[in-house]
Amino acid sequence: MRSTSRARRALAAFAASALLLTGTLSAASAAHAAPAPATITRMAALGDSITQAAMTCSSLTSCPTNSWSTGSTTSVNSHLLRLRAAGSTGLVNVFNDAKSGAGSSALPAQAQLAAGQGAQYVTIEIGAIDACTRTVAQMTTVDAFRTNVQAALSTLAASAGAPEIFVASIPSLQRLYDINRSSLSARLAWSLLGTCQSMLANPSSSAAADVQRRALVQQRVTDFNKVLEAACAATAKCRFDGYAVANYAFVKSDISTRDYFHPSLSGQATLANITWAKTQWVS
Repeated sequence: MRSTSRARRALAAFAASALLLTGTLSAASAAHAAPAPATITRMAALGDSITQAAMTCSSLTSCPTNSWSTGSTTSVNSHLLRLRAAGSTGLVNVFNDAKSGAGSSALPAQAQLAAGQGAQYVTIEIGAIDACTRTVAQMTTVDAFRTNVQAALSTLAASAGAPEIFVASIPSLQRLYDINRSSLSARLAWSLLGTCQSMLANPSSSAAADVQRRALVQQRVTDFNKVLEAACAATAKCRFDGYAVANYAFVKSDISTRDYFHPSLSGQATLANITWAKTQWVS
């Protein structure tokens, strides 16, 4: 009998502890829930030419109206348009602070700019340029990348706007190479434009040295993505995309035929769709 009584008391204590833990976790979840979209009136996008939607207009320039993040093109259905559709009718202060050619070293300054703009929602897409260099040796080190990303996130987290932050992972450069390596037009564009030579140099070569070089570049991208995940996890109100972009098996139509590197208009729409599904307001 005493044994049964002790067992019942232990079970009751366990149940009480479980209930308390559940309540604590629920309270923590509620405390970190994203605000209603209607409260977001200022938005900023940080990153590089991908967020500037380069190669989606008639000229070889940036075209931010087509951006997956802040664009106004209805066929793209950017985060901006989705927020407005969800109730952010007051979201009229929109800043695309991304810069074509920007690597992670430019991210802290972009974050300072967004902080000064009072952004309440900030998207970040960065890292492709850090891996896309003339040679493998010139790629940004993982430590330097980490320092840059952490500095930017710290600036945003401490800013007056206390923004919700969304961090997109870096797409696979290996897949970019694989799906167009047999295209004469792509190989010509990569050569003439000098695009991402760390990955795309000698595209027809299957020599061991070239295969290893490409693997090293993709490994650096993987390492960068791990940095983005960890840095975001350590930052208040930050949501990582869970490798949605990194793992997405994009197809040829997602890539611009102007340079066979940047997302096409439909590619921007794809980016908007797969990233929005991982934001604070959906997942």
